[in-house]
Amino acid sequence: MGTTGSPAARLQALFEGHRLTPTQRRIAHSMVRRAADVPFLSSVELAELAGVSQPSVTRFAVALGFDGYPDLRRHLREVAPAEPVPETGAGSNEYQQAVEAEIENLRHLAEALADPRPVRQAGRLLAASRPLLVLGLRAAAAQAQGFAYFAAKVHPDVRLLGEGGSMVQDRIDGAVRAGASALLCFALPRHPREVVDALAHAKEAGLTVVTVADSAFAPVAKVSDLLLPAAVGTGLAFDTACAPMLLGRVLLEAMCDDLPDAQARLEEFDAHAAARGLFVD
Repeated sequence: MGTTGSPAARLQALFEGHRLTPTQRRIAHSMVRRAADVPFLSSVELAELAGVSQPSVTRFAVALGFDGYPDLRRHLREVAPAEPVPETGAGSNEYQQAVEAEIENLRHLAEALADPRPVRQAGRLLAASRPLLVLGLRAAAAQAQGFAYFAAKVHPDVRLLGEGGSMVQDRIDGAVRAGASALLCFALPRHPREVVDALAHAKEAGLTVVTVADSAFAPVAKVSDLLLPAAVGTGLAFDTACAPMLLGRVLLEAMCDDLPDAQARLEEFDAHAAARGLFVD
């Protein structure tokens, strides 16, 4: 593994190509979220962070090809900054700590976007699909609805999928018959089984699945053709999803770049909105 890129990116590269169990994916996810600190954690501390047993951490290190966790930690220290990054939020109250954690999630997203190729690829796929399906259930419903609202201003046919079960499969089949080639999914914890089922059905129907998820190790990864990770905050009673929302707006921008009439559509909408007095400002 090279020494370029952020600590999180280097960890992602380390995990790529390994078939990990659900418990091991949980450890990997926790390590990516605390990438700068991980080289300085003991196996017990990492186990507590991931909510798994200490032997699970040892088995995880062996699965990656190391002799054990100490060997993995030595490797990480060779490619990590010399000193651990101080804990954010020291001395802050719980609300400030939640905001600071989200700021850190946005920093990780910015680092990931240093390579714009995956987002640009996703933008091309979404722009070319007629119609374009956007799926988001339960916790991810707001992300999908927000994307679909703005996408409809520049894309000629956007179809929001906000219900699960057999109905979503019917709508996927109908969109495929109408010419759809891609589906964009927003998938956030806790991951509903019906989302995994819907994406599996979409792939079987011939759609290319682009997914925004909280982690590259999320359950939807196995049924996605292109997964774009954006971490959620877990410091409050309910998860916060600033990074997935921002990544959705980035995808909109990339999609607009591949829609030659996007600007004309926006100007037409603005003209109609002004004529109707749609907005008060």
